[in-house]
Amino acid sequence: MTATLTPSVAHPVVRTGAASPATLVGIELRKSLSTRSGRTLAVAAAVLAPVITAVLALTSDDDLGSASGPVGAMGLVTVLVLLSLGVLSTAGEWTHRTVQTTFLLVPQRGRVLAAKAVATALLGAAVAAASTAATVGVLAVAPVGDLSWDGVPRAVGVVVAAGATFAVIGAGIGAAVANSPAALTGTYLALLGVMPVLRLSQPGLAEKADPVDAVLSLATGHGGATQVLVLTGWVVVSTVAGAVVTRRRAVA
Repeated sequence: MTATLTPSVAHPVVRTGAASPATLVGIELRKSLSTRSGRTLAVAAAVLAPVITAVLALTSDDDLGSASGPVGAMGLVTVLVLLSLGVLSTAGEWTHRTVQTTFLLVPQRGRVLAAKAVATALLGAAVAAASTAATVGVLAVAPVGDLSWDGVPRAVGVVVAAGATFAVIGAGIGAAVANSPAALTGTYLALLGVMPVLRLSQPGLAEKADPVDAVLSLATGHGGATQVLVLTGWVVVSTVAGAVVTRRRAVA
């Protein structure tokens, strides 16, 4: 009897599965800086605060006293610009219709939004750290008299955390509105128009609703749990709203 041997066929190894979370975050980081508007906003967020600090230091004769106040105040400039960067990371995809490609490659919209949130938080923290370090450097060499550096580490930490926070808030708002001009206009109108009026008319309510004032209070050492809860609330509400609306919105 003759045995018939059948040669085994080597099957190619096929890699299946979705991209890892780290890969998605890296993609979103590159996408945020791949457009001219994204790069411009990142650079503006990094350099505006130290430039304004230098101009004010050279043109003002006032003794600042403590450096923590200017660090916190100039940090607000940075975080408000980073808000725009967050908005464009999500709303920009709908405005420029690149969202179809994004969700075609990764159909799980929740994974995409989570990656965008992490990416904008990392980018916001990094840019805020660079900007704040430059601001501190300017104050260290500027002719502003004897400065007290008490509280500066706290102010720096608050600004860096706020950079991440505002970028994530912007991403959530952008995802919910899905239109860059509308999201930017509405958000800045609320923060820079409505909130100041609310602080004058209803200061108690404004303390529980204004994220800008919360950042400044924390940076200068006058804030506490209330201000942390305000910022947390903005992050949660904007992120949840963005996720819910994005899941229900038709791509085409």
